[in-house]
Amino acid sequence: MEKVTINSVAKHAGVSKKTVSRVLNNEPNVSDATREKVQQAFKELNYRPNPIARGLAHNRSFIIGCLYDNPSKSYITRVQSGALEACQERNYNLLIHPCELRGEPLIDNIETLISTSRLDGIVLTPPFSDNRELVDHLKLRNIPYARVAPVTLDDQSISIKSNDTQAAYDITKLLLKLGHKDIAFIKGHPDHSATEARFAGYVDALNEEGITLKSELVAEGNFSYHSGEDSARQILESAARPSAVFASNDYMAAAVLKVASQMSLKVPDELSIAGFDNAPIARHIWPGLTTIAQPVEDMTFRAVNLLIDKINAPESEDIEEVFAGKLIERESTAPVQK
Repeated sequence: MEKVTINSVAKHAGVSKKTVSRVLNNEPNVSDATREKVQQAFKELNYRPNPIARGLAHNRSFIIGCLYDNPSKSYITRVQSGALEACQERNYNLLIHPCELRGEPLIDNIETLISTSRLDGIVLTPPFSDNRELVDHLKLRNIPYARVAPVTLDDQSISIKSNDTQAAYDITKLLLKLGHKDIAFIKGHPDHSATEARFAGYVDALNEEGITLKSELVAEGNFSYHSGEDSARQILESAARPSAVFASNDYMAAAVLKVASQMSLKVPDELSIAGFDNAPIARHIWPGLTTIAQPVEDMTFRAVNLLIDKINAPESEDIEEVFAGKLIERESTAPVQK
């Protein structure tokens, strides 16, 4: 069988080779009718672009790297899902790269990754999205990058985030409306910007109601289930036991539910519990967790698309966007018992 090439597709579709290339790269300057005609030719000829030949022709690897250092496997899976969907639509490959923020020298690690994989661009997830040393190095090396969930949007870069402070405020206000006054809070990993953003929303809601923050009701977690257990015991075994616990993610909230069960505390009758992220565990345990649905897949999908646009047009304007989280009430929260 004769090998199908970009020239074959161009001839079959009745367009130029350059037009086929533009469709492959999902460039905007192609009419919808022409794009549809070329894509139909791809299907009819069963054309699959050769990534090596394509890379040589454009002096690119067509590979996007995605850095992560997060104990939540669910979060990384959702990041990967959004990034992969965008890469597939744009005919790019995705390289997921775990990297310890506090491990071996970060910049050396990234330099090795860039040189060995010839990345066209990098997606930075928390905590890397707020690492100034790394961001400055990528700028110096002229490596296109996009930041997912940074704490600030004041950097000259592609930045996609959710409003964690507002979302945490909303969930704390819900607990307050249910009559809870003693609401405990479990923080996330100290290196992640979301930790302080979510804590700020919790504090804002308490302050608005004139409730003094009690330090004994705040525990330091790190987004892992194990840290949630330790924090839950610290809070629930204290003399000033709260009527509600708000954990910075669903895995820690699920751990609070386990500890409450071990202590024979009925949820939500004796203890209301809320989480954050709407991870699968929030829906799969009983009682289901009241939480915030964070659009992680959509955020990453958008970040990757904007990054590829930047790779194709380096002089294009940097874009900063904020996605809204959605409060989801489930069975783990209820009015405080009088």
